[in-house]
Amino acid sequence: MIQLANIERFYKNGLLKTWVLRDISLQVRPGEFVTIMGPSGSGKTTLLNILGMLDQPDNGEYSFYDEPVHKFNEKKRTELHKHYIGFVFQAYHLIDELTVYENIETPLLYRGVKSSERKSLVADVLDRFNMVAKKDLFPHQLSGGQQQLVGIARAIIGKPRLLLADEPTGNLHTSQGAQIMDLFAQLHQEGMTIIQVTHNEKNAQYGARVIKLEDGFVREDGPVDSKD
Repeated sequence: MIQLANIERFYKNGLLKTWVLRDISLQVRPGEFVTIMGPSGSGKTTLLNILGMLDQPDNGEYSFYDEPVHKFNEKKRTELHKHYIGFVFQAYHLIDELTVYENIETPLLYRGVKSSERKSLVADVLDRFNMVAKKDLFPHQLSGGQQQLVGIARAIIGKPRLLLADEPTGNLHTSQGAQIMDLFAQLHQEGMTIIQVTHNEKNAQYGARVIKLEDGFVREDGPVDSKD
């Protein structure tokens, strides 16, 4: 599904070059549940944004289903993202002026899904997330956990092949975080490929593979250590 070869990302300030990612090469197969970990500033979110086609590497090659993403213009990357990728942001990124229903529906509008199908898909997701009673509320009327559930519902409404999640439980209470991770486990069992960034060792246990970054390099890439 994903092949990265020698991916690098840096920022220039005059003659000074600040490296964010260095020589990242890895593969992700369809159906994997991968966790990216590492200290703050290690490049985790930047790597996730590149995988999600929200950012571009300065060097290296990125293939997604054998498509050379690194050669695409922004329009073509946006089209790929729109049809194949769901993204869960740490800061929710809901649209304040839209209701829960409208926020969840938004990706379907971008994809040109017909009205009757949109209604059916949104109804199914609202039911799955136990949010039917909250469909007409606005983001500011929801708790942090409820906002994150809306963000996840929006990310999966189009049945993406790849779900990317940046610290999906970082702002939540323990019980809310467990609820979201259980949902990820269910989505994974249904065949969805998931890549999450987290500091939480317990959350990493939901997947089978951990990639550890340090100073922009991949320092470890292997199976999750069992805590049983």
